[in-house]
Amino acid sequence: MGKLSNYELDTLLSCIKKDFRVIVPPMIGYDAGVHLLHGKYVAVATDPCTGVPEEWFGWLMINYAASDVALVGAKPEFCTINLLGPKGTNPKDFQKIMRQTCKAADELGIAIVRGHTGTYDSLKGLLGVCTVYGTVKPDRLITPGNAKPGDLILCTKPLGLETVTNLSLTYPALAQTLFGVEQQKVFSKQVHMQSCVQEALELAEVGGVHAMHDATEGGFVVALNELGQASKVGFRVNWEKLPFSKEVLALQSYFKLDDEQILSISSTGTILAAVSPQAREKVQATLSQRGLNAHFLGEFTENKERILIKKGKETIFPQIADDPYTLMLSGK
Repeated sequence: MGKLSNYELDTLLSCIKKDFRVIVPPMIGYDAGVHLLHGKYVAVATDPCTGVPEEWFGWLMINYAASDVALVGAKPEFCTINLLGPKGTNPKDFQKIMRQTCKAADELGIAIVRGHTGTYDSLKGLLGVCTVYGTVKPDRLITPGNAKPGDLILCTKPLGLETVTNLSLTYPALAQTLFGVEQQKVFSKQVHMQSCVQEALELAEVGGVHAMHDATEGGFVVALNELGQASKVGFRVNWEKLPFSKEVLALQSYFKLDDEQILSISSTGTILAAVSPQAREKVQATLSQRGLNAHFLGEFTENKERILIKKGKETIFPQIADDPYTLMLSGK
């Protein structure tokens, strides 16, 4: 996976000039920015899409960025699209992906405003980039920097679901061996779980949901560390409460992954959130209406320590993610 280290990212961002119109500038742990426009807050997120199952390329391209906008409480409304490929890319390939893109945008009520399409010698595969915009009232803005000591750590979906799903699509024979024929079929139809737009917007309406983050590249390790860093809090999380499916444990055994790697497994579409204890039941009810379970894994703390409790013993929570997604999806 291609994330820069925090030090490298800080260095990269250091040249950006401060501007009073920018409410949430580029910062570590923040997947959407927010700026003022004629008295309104406009949330903006941009994401690349590459190396995903081709039949879902356009849908994922829209939903990656739309999810980030929804996680700050803004409804995705507009987007721009860049669709790029190697020299010699068949125009029909672009047309097929664009039809997927338009369908996904229509499903979310997003208007496509502008874009660019082209082929380049330097590219080896298809690359899409989507930028999504939405508005949010200033008093409804939710950021990763607002987790509070005593908040519960919420997880909305099984960790690693994205990886299990994409492996089921990309390598069905291996998935059938590891998960069983019927389960491979089930997971290959769950790509829609890699979007969190609808549940993020609904959670944003629940008082007491203070911060949200999608567990994408680097999975649980990156998302939880970034919530802690952005909010200047620590946390305590219980290993035994982590929602790992038997399929993720099968991947761990087959690929000989250690526990830190499955903590880091890419889980796009899975929300981690800081939730007031008083909002617990409302959050459970909200997610239940979408067929999702609310997993409460620990709590944020005033003490800045980041603790993983495993079999009753306290250890330091991993600081650096070792996401095995590329290893497992490389076909080697």
